[in-house]
Amino acid sequence: MSQSQIPVAILGATGSVGQRFISLLENHPWFKVVALAASDRSVGQPYAKATRWVLDAPMPGYARDMIVVPANTDAAQAKIVFSALHTEIANELEPQFAKAGAAVCSNASSHRRDADVPLLLPEINAEHIQLVEQQRKNRGWSGCIVTNPNCTSTGLTIALKVLDGEFGVKKVFATSLQALSGAGYPGVPSLDIMDNVIPNVANGGEEEKVEWEPRKMLGRFDGSGIEPADIQFSVHANRVAVIDGHTVCASVQLEKPVAPEVAIQALRDYAAKPSAANLPSAPRPVIEVRDEADRPQPRLDRMTGKGMTTVVGRVRRDPIFDLKFVVLSHNTIRGAAGASIYNAELLTNENLLRRGY
Repeated sequence: MSQSQIPVAILGATGSVGQRFISLLENHPWFKVVALAASDRSVGQPYAKATRWVLDAPMPGYARDMIVVPANTDAAQAKIVFSALHTEIANELEPQFAKAGAAVCSNASSHRRDADVPLLLPEINAEHIQLVEQQRKNRGWSGCIVTNPNCTSTGLTIALKVLDGEFGVKKVFATSLQALSGAGYPGVPSLDIMDNVIPNVANGGEEEKVEWEPRKMLGRFDGSGIEPADIQFSVHANRVAVIDGHTVCASVQLEKPVAPEVAIQALRDYAAKPSAANLPSAPRPVIEVRDEADRPQPRLDRMTGKGMTTVVGRVRRDPIFDLKFVVLSHNTIRGAAGASIYNAELLTNENLLRRGY
């Protein structure tokens, strides 16, 4: 590890999102993985033996012989902890790491609703990172917890940020077509998903997340808290037989209705604020708009911008609301591990790690 690199740990390292963390952190210019933590059945084993690797890309060499350690604060002296833990476990463990001084960048939903925890997509709400200072004041810890949203909320919210900022969004009706990898491994049984669409994701709760998370992310930060955006949402969530890439079909009502061509230009022109635009994981571009009548498609478009770019297509008039469009986002990169890494880069860039980093 070079002197300038920051030591990081991955919690839940053997799962599908944990594997994505390991892959994305290979040769990261700022971060060096020093610990891989998982459940008791994996502890003490070399990572390659403890894990059934499910990604297309090969397992990075640096991880193969690392010994899996317990997910506790004694396991790794890491300044940043990436959490791919299940919600119930994250609810217990993440505050322990924050109390010990680590910056916890979480993919879990446990603390997204907490009033003093940022729910971040740096390309649209980088200023929300300053809520960390209020969190430390409230809780008396030197670390922090920063969350990224549900993988279905991600691409939709990025597109809505542009439309809300330019034209004002009043109502959103959205239907998701969510990839299998969003269910983790082994995920959905083959006899349930083959030749099928399942109109109930994660046994409920998914639609509620997508109906409230964008309101927090699009809300106004006043220095001590976030006032949620005044937007109404109605969401249907469906699981489909796609490996990676969540598709959302959305209709929006605007305060200032505009022609589709005007909305398309606004989406293409959008750029992140300087604090987030030049970070290593920043999407380039933030949004790509496709002109073809049959795009975006998960298989063709999910790796746009190395999986970090939001892809929008079929922007057209809506006969009930004002506009409708299709948005695609890579659920395990931009919607999960890549999101947490991007958040950690913003924390680092804003000098919000504990003293010494």
